[in-house]
Amino acid sequence: MKGILFAILGGVSITLQGIANTRISGSLGTWQATTLTQFTGFIVALIIMMFVGAGKWREFQQVKPIYLAGGSFAAIIIFSNVTAIQQIGVTLMVAMVLIAQLGMTVVIEMNGFFGIKKQKINGAQLLGIGMMICGVFLLKG
Repeated sequence: MKGILFAILGGVSITLQGIANTRISGSLGTWQATTLTQFTGFIVALIIMMFVGAGKWREFQQVKPIYLAGGSFAAIIIFSNVTAIQQIGVTLMVAMVLIAQLGMTVVIEMNGFFGIKKQKINGAQLLGIGMMICGVFLLKG
């Protein structure tokens, strides 16, 4: 149940962040909005970390270098979402992002990339993704 609540919180936050970033980019520019968002996100995460605890910083060297670059995807995510919202609107952007995420996770799980346990994808799951794609066409009108 906790995982579901965090997923909902994340989904709501992504939508609100996308709208806020789009408004900021209208005044400052998209990369400026991205930079501002990354900076404020860093500050909030730092403050929360100070209250919650620093974790296992000594284990930092155990993390594979490729995974340390994971945070850099946030800049691409923010820029892409802002640009997409400006071009196609919030609803369609969120729908397309979800389909892209599902598609990528299917590829990752089917192949066991990044140390993820290999999963078989069944027809019902592929049908579900197909239905989501059809839903995008309905949303687009």
